[in-house]
Amino acid sequence: MNGNTLRMQKRKPDQELPGQKLPRKLTGFQHFFAAATYSLGGARRLLGEAAFRQELIGFAVAMLAFVISGATLFQYVAMMLLFLLMIAFEALNTAIEEIVDRVSPEISEMGRNAKDLGSLACLCLILANAGYAFYVVFLSHVVTDMPLTGL
Repeated sequence: MNGNTLRMQKRKPDQELPGQKLPRKLTGFQHFFAAATYSLGGARRLLGEAAFRQELIGFAVAMLAFVISGATLFQYVAMMLLFLLMIAFEALNTAIEEIVDRVSPEISEMGRNAKDLGSLACLCLILANAGYAFYVVFLSHVVTDMPLTGL
C-alpha cells in the first residue's frame, strides 16, 4: 500500500500517518496557553494583511472621533464589539484565502467565489462599523436633542 492509497482511506482524527507522530493532547492550563499562543500567531498573521492594518487605522480614527464627540460608555462598548466582530471576519476571510490558494493554486470559479464571499462578509462589517461610527459622531447628538413634538 503506497502513501497515496493511505491518504485516500478514512482514518480517525488521532490516527498517525506513516512517518508522522501526532503531538500529545494538552489539557488544563497547558491547553489554555497553547490556544493563546495559536491566537497570537493568528494575530501576527493578520497584521500582515494590508486590509486589516487599514481597519486598525479606521478604528483608531473612530475612537479619536468618539473622544472628541463625547460618546457614551455604551457607544464605546458597541463600537468595540463591532470592531472585534470585524477582526473575526477578517481572520476567517484570510483563512479562506489561504486555504483556497493552497488547495487550488490555479484560478477556478469555485475558488474565486469563496474569496468573493469572504470579501463580501468583511465589507458588510466594515460598512456596519463605519455607519455606527458616523451615527455616534455626527447624528446621535442631533437625535437626542430633537424635540418630540408632534407625536
